[in-house]
Amino acid sequence: MLNSRIYGVLGIKSLMSNWNADFTGFPKSISTGEVFGSDKALKYPMKRMWEEQKEKVIYLKSFKTEEVKKKGEPDAIKVRPKSLKERYEEIFDVKNLKDERDSKKVLKNLFTAIDIKNFGATFAEEGNNLSITGAVQITQGFNKYEGHNVEEQQILSPFRDSTKDDAEQSTLGTKIVSNEAHYFYGFAINPTVYHNFIEMGVTEGYTQEDYEKFKSASLIAATAYNTNAKVGCENEFGLFVETEPELYFPDLAQYITYEKDAGEKGVINLGMADLFNDFGSRIQTIEIYYNPYTTILKGELNKANIFNIFTKEEV
Repeated sequence: MLNSRIYGVLGIKSLMSNWNADFTGFPKSISTGEVFGSDKALKYPMKRMWEEQKEKVIYLKSFKTEEVKKKGEPDAIKVRPKSLKERYEEIFDVKNLKDERDSKKVLKNLFTAIDIKNFGATFAEEGNNLSITGAVQITQGFNKYEGHNVEEQQILSPFRDSTKDDAEQSTLGTKIVSNEAHYFYGFAINPTVYHNFIEMGVTEGYTQEDYEKFKSASLIAATAYNTNAKVGCENEFGLFVETEPELYFPDLAQYITYEKDAGEKGVINLGMADLFNDFGSRIQTIEIYYNPYTTILKGELNKANIFNIFTKEEV
């Protein structure tokens, strides 16, 4: 088991893209108008990356084709999302989860899934209603750039509306993006959260290997995940602070600010130097990853090793 706690911050840049939309299509915001991205928005591309790397990932939408029969109508083939039960059976090659009466075996299986090992799970299935609090907890990521604006683009479809017989023109759509936003997520990793599960014999605990997989995906997954809405989103910052097992830090993202200098380069201000200095040797290592081509770091942190977020070479 990993014998330390990890605290940090992950930064996501969104340029003429929409990192996390609400149900109206606009970037998510709170009542004050501040724009934020949910922790789910950050976890999703990480899960996709792990899936591409052939890791076991449970909590991802997947689909199946299903024959639907209705009385008086011809049979139809529908595409539908898989249920959690079906996803579990697919990943772990189980014929029918309802026949599984050994919850310990189910727990063992769940802990081999990399998304559950990191983020935990609520597994609400008949006969196996289980809950796992994840070792990795991620905050909501607030945009720190005051120059953020929402842009609406009109898009012309190549097709007319087939539901209207008198439609003469093709339809119009709307794409909504942020002109520029910089989201910063705080996170904490507590390996001791799996203590009871270790005693049960269903997991070896949160390991160094688990942490390295999280760290690797957290630094590149947003950049790698290029959908129509997410192209323009990329990882631009990562702070990883390894401490003694019983050192407790607040959310580190609250100490970071973002602004532009006269040359329009981004400036990330690290405002946690005094906090770190107060704990001295209880902080074991500090690693900072950032984009040196577009960004300037301000605020020196003792013990910090600084790397290019793309090449992983020391700056």
